[in-house]
Amino acid sequence: MNHTKDTLIIVLGSLIVIALAIWGFSFQDDLADGINSVANPVEIEKKWELPHELNEISGMDWLEPGKVICVQDEAGILFIYDLNENRISEEIEFAKSGDYEGITINKNDAYVLRSDGQLFEIKDFRSNKKINDTNIGFSAKDNMESLVFDHKNNYLLTMPKNVKSSAEFMAIYQIPLDSKKADKTPEIKIPFENKDLKTTKSQKLLKRFSPSDIAIHPKTGDYYILDGKNPKLLILDASGNLQKIRELDRNQFEQPEGITFSPDGTLFISNEAGKNKANILQVNLDN
Repeated sequence: MNHTKDTLIIVLGSLIVIALAIWGFSFQDDLADGINSVANPVEIEKKWELPHELNEISGMDWLEPGKVICVQDEAGILFIYDLNENRISEEIEFAKSGDYEGITINKNDAYVLRSDGQLFEIKDFRSNKKINDTNIGFSAKDNMESLVFDHKNNYLLTMPKNVKSSAEFMAIYQIPLDSKKADKTPEIKIPFENKDLKTTKSQKLLKRFSPSDIAIHPKTGDYYILDGKNPKLLILDASGNLQKIRELDRNQFEQPEGITFSPDGTLFISNEAGKNKANILQVNLDN
């Protein structure tokens, strides 16, 4: 009996070791098939290294010629960064310290999203600065980081970063300006089992997606969704149909957290500091 028991233990142990080895190789293959092997890196046309005040830059939007407006995830301050002079040209305080992640502009008004779903509306942010805040209907467990103003439809759009493992899709939600409450019927659904993705690699990349910001192309109306955890871009057409997933080289995009377009369609992506300084990159996706 003891001999049989010993043999059974040895067999079970061997099976466990084999199973772990198979899982390990599979995990390595997934990594090799994903973020760590960017066969066609995007072209970086310009780079701005940011001062220490923006080490934690977490969101940005185009403001005016040569200037972007930014937030960082530790201070309730709007930072206006001058791309021509390579410096912060203005700081506007709007709230106490907090985890501020998304920012977008509509004319003279700024909107900032905190990770717990609290939306700050800063009316006339450069002059009278009237501030209202309300929760859009999400919480810290959703980890809200994405925010963009849809100028065509006159409302805000957002995406939860955290999605339940059982979820069948990611979603973009509309936030009307009058209620400041997210419509829980998604504006756009992005199924994880997506027929538009032709390769296994692309399907794996989609299932690992964690939205850190969103932007709308000013000319095409396409949606560009950024993943900062595993750097990549998800591109949808103006109707919400998935077009492509574009991987970003982690050596260039260490932790991409902000994305915006200039009016002519030039793409900018910001990165938090890590091994390298925080930066803003002007990016060409045409290669």
